[in-house]
Amino acid sequence: MIFVARAAAVLALAGATGIAGWHWATHWAPSRQTYSLQGIDLPADPGDVEWGVVRGQGADFAYLIATDGRARAPAFEANWNALPASGLRRGAVHRYSLCQPAMAQANAFNTTVPRAGDALPAAIDIDFHEDCEARPDPATLVADLRRFVAMVEAHTGKPVLLRVARPVERIYALSARLDRPVWAVANFISPDYAARPWRMWRASDIRRVDGVAQPVNWNVVRN
Repeated sequence: MIFVARAAAVLALAGATGIAGWHWATHWAPSRQTYSLQGIDLPADPGDVEWGVVRGQGADFAYLIATDGRARAPAFEANWNALPASGLRRGAVHRYSLCQPAMAQANAFNTTVPRAGDALPAAIDIDFHEDCEARPDPATLVADLRRFVAMVEAHTGKPVLLRVARPVERIYALSARLDRPVWAVANFISPDYAARPWRMWRASDIRRVDGVAQPVNWNVVRN
């Protein structure tokens, strides 16, 4: 009986430790002293978002997926229009498809995202997505991305951010081939996989904040 009681106590302690650790992980963010500007980016369908509450949780900006290949994100317009009143800066993300023409994708983005003086630089998310198995040769991909970037920058009037996933960077070295600010991705530990220092870092993809039902991606900007 003593052994059973001790085992139960050990399991209870382990469970409590695990719960405490998970709570810490889902509420962690990099230091404000090191990174004064911090914010979120959300998936294409984030559900109902209380933007004023998110602002109160310490977010300075929010990036929204506007387009995925040639498809428009259905929640983008309403959230884009709601952000200024909450005090949050707003930015738009394009989820780049390796299976669709660059010009068609740029046209989709430019017709979805209005040119706005208060907007943050647009971002291109470049990753190996499950809905596309194409792997173009490096020269072709770089040429296509340059075409996309030129069209989007002509529309927005600002240089784009390259959100390049580690597997893509390892194969294509896009951060070395495209001279644009890098938005790197790595949970908890500052990433160094790009050819040059990142401008923005997605530091967590499991953070919980009031105002959003699901976990959010939490980002910081290099000072």
